[in-house]
Amino acid sequence: MKYLVTAALPYANNLPHVGNVAGSHLPADIFHRFLKIFGYESYFVGGTDEHGSPIEVAAFKQGITPKELCDKYYVLHKKIYDFLKISYDIFSRTSNQTNHQITKEIFKKLLERGYIIEREIDMSYCENDKRFLPDRWVEGICPYCKYEKARGDQCENCGRLLDPIELIEPKCVICGSKVVFKKTKHLFFNLPKFAKKLEKWLSKKKYWKENVLNYSLGFLKEGLKERAITRDLSWGIKVPLEGYENKVFYVWFDAPIGYISFSKELFEKIGKPELYEYFWIKKKGRIYHFIGKDNIVFHTIWWPAILMGANLALPYNVGGMEYLNFENRKISKSQNWGVFFEVDQDKISVKIKDKSYEIEPDYIRFYLSLILPEKKDSNFVVKEFEEKINSILIGNISNFVYRVLSFINKNFEGEIPSAKLSEEEKKILKEIKKMKKEIKEKVLNLEFKRALEKIIELSTLGNKYFQENEPWKADEEKKKRVLMFSANLVKDLAILLWPFIPNFSEKVFDMLDIEKFFFGSFKRVGKIELKNKKLKYLEIIFKPLKLE
Repeated sequence: MKYLVTAALPYANNLPHVGNVAGSHLPADIFHRFLKIFGYESYFVGGTDEHGSPIEVAAFKQGITPKELCDKYYVLHKKIYDFLKISYDIFSRTSNQTNHQITKEIFKKLLERGYIIEREIDMSYCENDKRFLPDRWVEGICPYCKYEKARGDQCENCGRLLDPIELIEPKCVICGSKVVFKKTKHLFFNLPKFAKKLEKWLSKKKYWKENVLNYSLGFLKEGLKERAITRDLSWGIKVPLEGYENKVFYVWFDAPIGYISFSKELFEKIGKPELYEYFWIKKKGRIYHFIGKDNIVFHTIWWPAILMGANLALPYNVGGMEYLNFENRKISKSQNWGVFFEVDQDKISVKIKDKSYEIEPDYIRFYLSLILPEKKDSNFVVKEFEEKINSILIGNISNFVYRVLSFINKNFEGEIPSAKLSEEEKKILKEIKKMKKEIKEKVLNLEFKRALEKIIELSTLGNKYFQENEPWKADEEKKKRVLMFSANLVKDLAILLWPFIPNFSEKVFDMLDIEKFFFGSFKRVGKIELKNKKLKYLEIIFKPLKLE
């Protein structure tokens, strides 16, 4: 079985914060890396979402063209994900020609099969700017939850899909003028036509996360509406239909098609073009989408309906995450409330509230992994961040690694000894075998926090074993046995933690003088491979985290 893993496509109009990372990029990366150590063939695609009104609004405000804005933010996004070790096999752009081509092909299929409808609608119009306004250019009060800054396409607070005409007191986001509504023609996707197919498909997804499935079925029960797929914008993919030459596709029509176009780009790049057909046409692989709470419906209702209409492969699973807050409040860049990433040439710093730090990316990855909003909203707490890094990552895991390797360095001139296992070690190996099974189950169920907790248990077990056996007091034979066994536990931890904190694992493998090749390495966990082997070097991996 081959896997295709995707993460939500970030808009190229701003820099990501920890909520964005925890909401899609990190869980997708953790899953992709685990698939690799399990020995599965996995491909991880992503890229920037470069069309739509958010881009035009941001470009307008900065006094540059949408292309100039996207060129700028594409580079910045890629630098931040590289810094965080998000292991994309390709990080592309929806403005690339491949996405333009495939979007038009899918549109033509839907049109030929009768899934596209022309409608005359009341469209939001700004009298001051003398132009029709895309949904994102309109803000107002949500008619459902009364959130005061609901967008014309969706309320970020309650997650409801909206039309601008539903908003209370709609205003133009550019000039603040009151919005009026005028008649104009647009193309619509006949979403209600797929209601029964979607219900049947979703009813088989018993293995999905409960929050994702319940949210999707609940939305379906409310009834589906036809959704416009064209917009009055100059920046985007032009509609290949007579009479619509001055319109472009709605960003939520072409953006998820990026998953298809990016994979096509990747497979051609690596010389495996047949994999494009394997995944999307023959529907043989497993496709996983990792997205945030506000994008769940788009990936479980809207996107699958488009794929059904075009007869393309449907997602096997949608790893929808809830929201990550900061200190019990919603993250807000304008209020300096949250954890943000800043780029100065090739240097990445982490800004917490209004102060910048140079922080090891593994620290960010480790803490976010502990608090991933997998089933409910979670909370980034600065004091807890510092405590968890210092007590668990450094005090438990890194300390165990350094104690073991430094003792080998001091007592056996850096050579891992060889010895016969006792009943105690054999019992621990049986426990590790059980842990391995549980870890794999948790990962395939997209329960990454639980998987990490099991790995931390293994580190705690290693510390307990090392402390109770007191190699500093033991006779020569016992000392060899304890150190050989402990060194192999270090190796096991490095393998299991690679999906969470890759810099740590690769550093440990380097010190052990083992090739940094993690594919299929899960089977090596619990095996005594290291004996009569010299350490390459020894150093303390992490320094205590101190934040003001």
